[in-house]
Amino acid sequence: MNWFRRVMYGRYGIDQLSIALLILYMAMNFSANLTWNIPLRMVALIPLALCFYRVFSRNTGKRYSENQKFMSIWYSIKNWYINMNRKLNDRQTHKYFKCPKCSNTLRVPRGKGKICITCPVCKTEFIKKT
Repeated sequence: MNWFRRVMYGRYGIDQLSIALLILYMAMNFSANLTWNIPLRMVALIPLALCFYRVFSRNTGKRYSENQKFMSIWYSIKNWYINMNRKLNDRQTHKYFKCPKCSNTLRVPRGKGKICITCPVCKTEFIKKT
């Protein structure tokens, strides 16, 4: 195990982007094995090579910035999915509106008729039917 520490000294190591590339490789390889698609197997090696390149890279600053860009994209996709799931679960009891001024999403209870909704961010008032 000591030899591995010596090899990895000064190298970037594993991060979230490397794990995502490894998962992408496994998914592409699995689908290529199901369909016996030889060109897809060759293309599947690209994420694996990128993963190993990132893990053994000595340019830690650049790898860190790449991971930060990936994480910002990943969190925006993840948050969109969480919000859609929350809206789907609340569709029986609540209704969602966008503020006309700041485009903030507002959640109001259903079945209250016409109500005056006040945005908590910009204090804009607008009337909507729930």
